[in-house]
Amino acid sequence: MYAVIKTGGKQYRVAVGDKLKVESLKVEEGDKVVLDHVLMIGDGDKVEVGTPTLDKTVEATVLSNGRGKKLRIVKFRRRQNSRTRTGHRQNYTELEITAIGGKAAAKKAAPKKAEAPKKAAPKKAAPKKAKAAEGADDLTKISGVGPVIVGKLEKLGITTFQQVADFTAEDIARIDEELNFKGRIERDDWVSQAKEFLKG
Repeated sequence: MYAVIKTGGKQYRVAVGDKLKVESLKVEEGDKVVLDHVLMIGDGDKVEVGTPTLDKTVEATVLSNGRGKKLRIVKFRRRQNSRTRTGHRQNYTELEITAIGGKAAAKKAAPKKAEAPKKAAPKKAAPKKAKAAEGADDLTKISGVGPVIVGKLEKLGITTFQQVADFTAEDIARIDEELNFKGRIERDDWVSQAKEFLKG
């Protein structure tokens, strides 16, 4: 069994008994550490992949805290009399993996709270409106009217050619202002188009 974990911005493939050096953690030598950012767990042919993480954990024991080998950084610019030498030693924490696949109880509780509002969303009422408007005309036949505009018109209760054909100048001005059509009704001459569709 193995797992892919993420810690310190890096990913590691680990198995029980593995020793690895990770970016420095605020822990003491001998402490138990629970790594809950598990991306994948594999056990033979069975592989679990998180989206992005699994609700399982990897447990480890801290072996030591230390500093890595010194890295030499030399900057040299020719003909500039510029030479810079610096060094860097990165802090690390050495871990030994003791268990893979424990349940992360704390992490599992948070997604349930996030999922609750999605289930309570009243967006499922939209298909009912579509069923109620089955007797309505197909307003997309009018030039310049697409599905988005049809949806806006339905909110105002306009669903038939007859209603469009009966538009007065005041109705056109009011709908233009409410739906921000910018003169589209008169420009595309919806009223005469609707009258033609009513004739058959």
